[in-house]
Amino acid sequence: MSEATPENEYTPKPVLYLALELSNTWWDLGFSTGLGQDARRRKVEARDLVALQQEMQLAKRRFGLPLDAVVKSCYEAGRDGFWLHRCLVAVGIENKVVDSASIEVNRRARRAKTDNLDVGKLLSMLMRYHNGEPNVWSVIRVPSVEEEDQRHLHRQLLSLKADRTRHINRLKGLLASQGVLLSVGAHFLEDLKRVRLWDGSPIPSGLMSRLEREYAHLRFVEQHIREQEAERREIIRQSEMRAVKQVRDLMSLCGIGENSAWLFVMEFFAWRQFRNRREVGALAGLTPTPYQSGGQARERGISKSGNRLIRTMAIEIAWSWLRYQPHSELARWYRDRYADGGKRQRKVGIVALSRKLLVALWRYLETGEIPAGAQLKNTEMC
Repeated sequence: MSEATPENEYTPKPVLYLALELSNTWWDLGFSTGLGQDARRRKVEARDLVALQQEMQLAKRRFGLPLDAVVKSCYEAGRDGFWLHRCLVAVGIENKVVDSASIEVNRRARRAKTDNLDVGKLLSMLMRYHNGEPNVWSVIRVPSVEEEDQRHLHRQLLSLKADRTRHINRLKGLLASQGVLLSVGAHFLEDLKRVRLWDGSPIPSGLMSRLEREYAHLRFVEQHIREQEAERREIIRQSEMRAVKQVRDLMSLCGIGENSAWLFVMEFFAWRQFRNRREVGALAGLTPTPYQSGGQARERGISKSGNRLIRTMAIEIAWSWLRYQPHSELARWYRDRYADGGKRQRKVGIVALSRKLLVALWRYLETGEIPAGAQLKNTEMC
């Protein structure tokens, strides 16, 4: 081995570490150049990018770094989304968006929580991450502007459908308070005028006005739902984007419809880069959580740490798969192993089936390999 000399000796490049704690009014900044060093704390007005760059330059001077020193930053994923990440990357900063649920905390009794403490914690974990501890937290894969924009349609639909349910429940609740049971359909207002209370009197005028206004809101929401669904059908029919082609591929399988295919692709398969089946299950929160201590070993259920929308839809589609794909290999596996068990055993089985099915759908989109024994919609069996 050759002896180290000034010519071949490795000299690490100076790095300025920056942690940002974001809020609606102020951004708390923490600067450092290495572990064990007191952080430089500053505060700038939220979304003031000019002040942010000025503070970075001042921090470089304070720590004696060259003006072209590398800056590595991080902030927690949340309300501010990914626009700041794109802005930081555009000016040459190596930024990481971190899953806040993956940040380690002290479990002793009550935990103090301030923005100042949060910045310090983020800063120390950022330095640990860049100094050889990649598993110290979970870094979020930031979608492109186009990929993020594709998610708005189905998320708005989900929000509208939740509003529809809320309006219907409110109408039923108001009527139930008067001892009236009435379905909320197309002729709701006509049926409402014929309703009589327990003593034969009509619905009071104040309540009637509220019911009419609530029903008008419901019809407004339903109209928006129909428009959004029509727009989605038109996109599926005509668009040649890769993501939409994947939606059509999923819809060709029996048991998978428009809602589930669109959600799986736009929320999961279209922009995620999975390397193996474990990553697919983990990102959906469907992986088991083992517990082993000494002689004790047990399973504590699925982690539920992934995408909630995908996890919920995957379990719904697993039930649908048993009905519409009864001759598939996955359906036979479920029946052989869980169908004869009790209610809890079948629920455990359907979660396992949803994880296997999600992996099979990922392989189908990546390689074109149809899940074993599955039927396409253009066959006579579907």
